[in-house]
Amino acid sequence: MTALATSFETAFLHTQAVEEDDIDFMGHVNNLVYLRWAGEMAERHWQAVASDDLQAAGLWVVLRHEIDYLRELKRGEEVELRTWVDPVKGVRCPRHVDIRKAGADKPSARVLTTWTFIDAETHRPKRLPPEMKALFGM
Repeated sequence: MTALATSFETAFLHTQAVEEDDIDFMGHVNNLVYLRWAGEMAERHWQAVASDDLQAAGLWVVLRHEIDYLRELKRGEEVELRTWVDPVKGVRCPRHVDIRKAGADKPSARVLTTWTFIDAETHRPKRLPPEMKALFGM
């Protein structure tokens, strides 16, 4: 696990099993579950690297999601989720999530989410301070 998650190779990693509740009527992971997993990965990574003070300073909110569905995942399969961030552009912070069967060479889904950090009191977007950028290798 690394704070400086700036690429697939240095990504923050979490492994889990596909659960029964993740499955849709077609017998594979529901598209909305991939979206949920992407949000959960962002939260896991943030909580793993940020101090309590930084976490209390603001909230992350989504501006945009893009998802490429490439291969199906089924109940009981072990899944590797990796997340990393690209350099911040203004108040926009692009975060990647790669979702694949454990040990697979190719992803089952790729998610690119644009997040923004908002002030806890004003709920207005704010630029990341240097200490926060450093957490993400920027």
